[in-house]
Amino acid sequence: MLFNYLCMGMGQQAAGGEGQQGSPVTMILLLVGMMAVMYFIMIRPQKKKQAEDQKLRDSVQIGDEITTIGGINGRVVTVKEDSIVIETGADRTKMKLMRWAIQTNDTANARAAEEKAAQEAAKAAEKEEKKAGKRRSKKEDD
Repeated sequence: MLFNYLCMGMGQQAAGGEGQQGSPVTMILLLVGMMAVMYFIMIRPQKKKQAEDQKLRDSVQIGDEITTIGGINGRVVTVKEDSIVIETGADRTKMKLMRWAIQTNDTANARAAEEKAAQEAAKAAEKEEKKAGKRRSKKEDD
């Protein structure tokens, strides 16, 4: 209904029982608006996700524990330009995989979690220090 209203020219009167065509400017503005909405809702977030995934795949190092898109867990033994070799299982079976098959880098995720926990602990210690300093200054004032 809103689309029909916009297409009819937003306020143009129908002449003599015939329906008027909407102005071309209105149609163009409507299409541009729809494209802008699609870009910000669909395309932009997808590009950000692809950039993050590429960064993850490029940061894989020897010794990292990874999970592939097929659900295989393993440790990276060799890193090449477009492929990696991982070691899986107790019998240390080696598999060659393409870099695009990496879903998560479990070692990097664990490192990031540890760093975040350390930062939170440092912030908590800083807050406690500030509270203790305020208590000391309050006692000195009394």
